[in-house]
Amino acid sequence: MADTAPTARRRSPLGHAADRMAATTRSSRGAVRLAEVPFLAQLNVRLDAKGPAADAVGLALGLQLPLEPGTVVRAGDSTAVWIGPDEWLVVGRPGTQRDLKSRIRSASGDEPVSVTDVSAQRTTVLVGGPRARDLLAHGCSLDLHPCAFGPGRAAQTTLARTHVLLVARDDPRAGFWVLVRSSFADYLMDWLLDAAVEYG
Repeated sequence: MADTAPTARRRSPLGHAADRMAATTRSSRGAVRLAEVPFLAQLNVRLDAKGPAADAVGLALGLQLPLEPGTVVRAGDSTAVWIGPDEWLVVGRPGTQRDLKSRIRSASGDEPVSVTDVSAQRTTVLVGGPRARDLLAHGCSLDLHPCAFGPGRAAQTTLARTHVLLVARDDPRAGFWVLVRSSFADYLMDWLLDAAVEYG
């Protein structure tokens, strides 16, 4: 018997704004590049950074969990962002949540660990191009100069009065990830598009 259950198509929080983002990228001649990176796997991981589980989880993920505040480690398709002394956000390709969660739990053995799938909580906006730092600086109080906030740095901050996790990608040309709660994504995108007009 054929499956007649309706299948809902997944909609990203900013899917409806894709044309506007592309138009801004074109009108700025690439000076500012805006795009949503939807559905990334995002796991909040808490464990003892000095315990054996930290090294074991790092091996299982193929990357060392960053121990320095405000840093990011990337290897292959996985990224680990330092959130706190015993807390990280592990980001992976869309649809890899279960695999990542299983690997983390298996690697930690009997050590206490908390792994929470927070993928639906945020979407990710890519802000790139030669004027990306200037655009972000309009609404963020952090010093975004490459000497202060270069590749491999991250911070929980506000952008246009919206709480975000800002990640400087490992290659300066790759720009920034702005991880924003889905419920604030529209507001933030409207602000970014409006602020980018001066580069068009």
